[in-house]
Amino acid sequence: MGFNLATMLRESATEQPEAPLLHFGARTFDYREVDALSGRVAAGLRAAGLRPGDKVAVQLPNVPEFVFAYFGILKAGMVMVPLNPLLTAREIAYHLADSEAELLVTFEPFAEEAVRAAGSEVPVHAVHQGAEPPEGTKSFEQLCADEGTGEIAAVDAGDTAVLLYTSGTTGQPKGAELTHFELFMACTVGGERFGVSREDVSVVVLPLFHVFGLVTVLGPVIRFGASAVLLPKFDAGAVLDAVEAHRCTIFSGVPTMYFALLGQELDGRDLSSLRAGISGGAAMPEEVLREFERKVPNIVVLEGYGLSETAAVATFNFSAEERKVGSIGRPLWGVEVKIFDDDDVELPPGRERIGEIVIRGHNTMKGYYRRPEATEEAFRNGWFHTGDLGYRDEEGYFFVVDRKKDLIIRSGYNVYPREVEEVLYAHPAVQEAAVIGRADPRLGEEVVAVVALQDGTAPDTEELLAFARERLAGYKCPREVRVLDELPKGPSGKILKKSLR
Repeated sequence: MGFNLATMLRESATEQPEAPLLHFGARTFDYREVDALSGRVAAGLRAAGLRPGDKVAVQLPNVPEFVFAYFGILKAGMVMVPLNPLLTAREIAYHLADSEAELLVTFEPFAEEAVRAAGSEVPVHAVHQGAEPPEGTKSFEQLCADEGTGEIAAVDAGDTAVLLYTSGTTGQPKGAELTHFELFMACTVGGERFGVSREDVSVVVLPLFHVFGLVTVLGPVIRFGASAVLLPKFDAGAVLDAVEAHRCTIFSGVPTMYFALLGQELDGRDLSSLRAGISGGAAMPEEVLREFERKVPNIVVLEGYGLSETAAVATFNFSAEERKVGSIGRPLWGVEVKIFDDDDVELPPGRERIGEIVIRGHNTMKGYYRRPEATEEAFRNGWFHTGDLGYRDEEGYFFVVDRKKDLIIRSGYNVYPREVEEVLYAHPAVQEAAVIGRADPRLGEEVVAVVALQDGTAPDTEELLAFARERLAGYKCPREVRVLDELPKGPSGKILKKSLR
């Protein structure tokens, strides 16, 4: 079956060419402009000698050129490889070599590392503001200098559209191959259930090089002809300014972003246009969700769940009427989710029936690029094994307990860090919390809490320990609390337990 994901942009541009698509600073790009500019990128890639199926790495923050490059690569029938702009030269070199990228698009502040990584093997084009591109690069404008023909390359729906690298928290990053069909279904099914329409204006502050921002946030915007406000990085004040200036209706973020927004002075801010908040990437503490909805009129915060390997989303709470706070919701249309034990046998519903979350459906990746053994292991018995622990209730709602690798076993008892973190977040002095295991010669593992505190609060660790003891069984309670100014986070704002360990 022939289908190119870039058709989403072309169809929306045909239906409403003058409708705004991207707001960035003082500039607005309508659908016709974005369609034309991405066509010029496609023509430039072809003129550079690249062919359908070639990989093009894009190392950009949330700037309009990211969107031009993304759809230009798709229109040329090539494969996009999104990269975090903050990667070092060593890390960039690994991704370029592993993906077999033929060209790299980067951003001026990060060009030095990109050039070092690319060497003489991979040409580098830079988005820049000065008169000349950074040393060792060619201008992004040069890449799209040719007039685009508007042609969209014919590809198979099962061809890889995006090679998205996993975070590497359990080893070297692996490239998840996401196809044109998988990404189209993710944008369509999620957007339909969420009610995205032309009237919506979405805040795009989650990084577009991450699956959450690229697929869950930007994808439905273009699929359903909505508008997006691009913010290059998360700043709570800038997000609130954008909501007021553009009357934004949807905000998508990870829990740490919601917490940061709550730390702003919201009285006097007109946030009445917000109808929905999407949360993912980590568990949303119920205290944070309730407080956010109390302070922001009209908004309903809905949680979902997914991974890079499942095109961002697998389950979701789709409305205020259907949601269960604390749950990751129910499966998307066409997606099956089950709970398996260690022998890959399905477990019945029940809070005590905790096992691994497994998924199959139109949203699961084609496989890990050039890693057949890892692909085979991930898809044991035809199901994608997520590595996340959870359970299902009698009504079909799923709950994530923790990462399988984050599980702490203390004296033979299972301790799920998320449960302990929920308790710590309920303390008024705690701004961020993460619970990890520390090796213990007597108990196997000991429970350690790492927290960042609210401004103006004193780090009374004994008080926090007492607070936890009042609310948790003894074996679950942290025996140690460490206080940091800020917890380390990944590019999407998710707390990095690997760094804490």
